[in-house]
Formats: sequence, C-alpha cells, structure tokens
Amino acid sequence: MSLGLLLENKVLIAVMAGWLVAQALKIPTEYLRSRRWMWAMFFAAGGMPSSHTALLVAGTLAVGLYHGFDNPLFGIAVAVTMIVAHDASGVRRQAGKHAERINVLFDELLQGHMWSENELKEVIGHTPLEVIGGIILGLLVGVVQWLIWP
Repeated sequence: MSLGLLLENKVLIAVMAGWLVAQALKIPTEYLRSRRWMWAMFFAAGGMPSSHTALLVAGTLAVGLYHGFDNPLFGIAVAVTMIVAHDASGVRRQAGKHAERINVLFDELLQGHMWSENELKEVIGHTPLEVIGGIILGLLVGVVQWLIWP
C-alpha cells in the first residue's frame, strides 16, 4: 500500500486528527488546572479530553459519514467506541484510584526507608467529564473534516 493511498483513507485521517487534537488540548487544559505548563502531557494517558474516546468517536462518525450509517462497519465502530469510552471512565479510572491509594500506603509504611521502586501511575483513566470532552471533540473533528473534505 502506497503512502498516497494511505493519505486518501478519510477514516484514518479522522482517527489520527482526533487523537492529535485531543493530545494537544491536554497541554492547555492541564495549565488551566495546575497553572503549570506541562509539555509532556502531549504524550500522557489521562487528562482532558480523553484522546482514546476522541479518536474513536471521530473514526466512528467518519465511517458513518463516508461509508453510510447503514454500513455494518459503522455498527462495529459504535460498539468498539462504547467499550473504549466505558473502559476509559470505568476500569482504567478505578485502576488509577487503586494506584493512588497504594502509593499513599507505601509512603505511610516506608517513611524514612529508601524505596527503589517507582510509584504506580495514578492518572491512567478518565473522569466522566474527560470522556464527554473526548466525545464532543471527536464529533467536532469528524464533522469539520467531512465539511472540508466531503
């Protein structure tokens, strides 16, 4: 498959645009939250908006707009999007809360002792608001792309 054909894949472009815009938006939204510029947020999991949700919503909408909402692929895309959005705010969020509590336990139990292990990553999931932000962003990316590149 040539690069030219790959760049003509409108669904792939929507997916990548959804992810790229979501990751870029994490930098200013983190600044608004913490009043610190954290450029590494571009590569981070978690944060506002959910890039997993944004990329799948953009891709799902692109499948519907470009290939038809009656296409079976649209149905599969909706199902996968629902699973990922639920996982982002459910299972991954709970894992982040567990990591946060385990880190507190380590701090309390090992105060004064050297601990060579890295702390567990606490921000691996999303709040429901971050997932909703990803849904809205994905819809915007999909519609804007379709208006520009029908």
